[in-house]
Amino acid sequence: MSNLYTLPFDQISENDFNRVGGKCASLGDMTNAGVAVPPGYAVTTDAYLAMLDETGLRAELENRLNNIDVEDFAALDTLAEAIQVRFRSHHLPERVEQAIRDAYDAMGQDLPVAVRSSATAEDLPDASFAGQQDTYLWVVGADNVIDKVRDCWASLFTARAIAYREKNNIPHIETLMSVAVQKMVNAKAAGVAMTLDPNTGDRTRIVIDAAWGLGETVVSGTVTPDNFVVEKVLEEILDRTVSDKHIELVGDAAKGEALERPVEAPRNTASSLTDKEVLAVAMLAKSLERQKKCPQDVEWAIDADLPDGENLVALQSRPETIWSQKAKTKPKNPYALGMASITNTLTNPYAGKVKAK
Repeated sequence: MSNLYTLPFDQISENDFNRVGGKCASLGDMTNAGVAVPPGYAVTTDAYLAMLDETGLRAELENRLNNIDVEDFAALDTLAEAIQVRFRSHHLPERVEQAIRDAYDAMGQDLPVAVRSSATAEDLPDASFAGQQDTYLWVVGADNVIDKVRDCWASLFTARAIAYREKNNIPHIETLMSVAVQKMVNAKAAGVAMTLDPNTGDRTRIVIDAAWGLGETVVSGTVTPDNFVVEKVLEEILDRTVSDKHIELVGDAAKGEALERPVEAPRNTASSLTDKEVLAVAMLAKSLERQKKCPQDVEWAIDADLPDGENLVALQSRPETIWSQKAKTKPKNPYALGMASITNTLTNPYAGKVKAK
């Protein structure tokens, strides 16, 4: 099978960033480093470029994206909707569609997968692009995967994404889109871990947010997650806050989609992680920070289908962007900042856009 339009995670190297984008590059990097990552493949930017060039979309986009006024919200929304309609009005080039089908079928018959955008401008240390495009969960069947790949491409041109690129001087047409197609995790619990304290920048701490079910409820802010603080060197839990987690997002195999359902008492107020699991998540995050040589923002899950001790999987690891940017701009004299800067608090950096199917 040709690797022009699809590339399995275990065949992705650090040289493939421009072909697979930030998310898929990270998944490939972790897979090849021996990190437990659900298997999958990238639909490469070559496939996206074939779509642009063989349908006439490139010229149409170049024409539509001239002279954008990001302050004219109504016009920007109209433009974004028109572009996405144009994407969805075209079939994929036949050889691109066949490559996606072949790669999906190689994973297993009607396997539930997550279909996630992976733009070449996301997950960079100096461009916090995460959450600008779409993710689709519990997608079943090659036809549906193909539709969601096209939807991910179209989401490169939401009003929010267009405005972001305009304000950050990122060229629209030169920003390419790969798509990750990854085996769906039957998550007992999931969430995010940061290898520093997001409130203070303290790199001796690992801070974990967790909730029942798939981690998208944590990423999107739909639930107030449990919060754990771990001392990085001593590997000890320093603090914990267990929240009332009123809903969870779970896969429905019969319907082939992810559904929200209420979490009943007493489980809603029970800790979503055991102490052993908290420390396992912390050590996973710590190892990824060591591997990638900078503070990390890690998405993870506890897979209910895997045995204890082997059920923690990494779904994404990207450079932490908030405090790394502060470090670049801090004055030579660190005491000139004053005590006020030390007590500043930060908003939740995990906001994103997620769709069940």
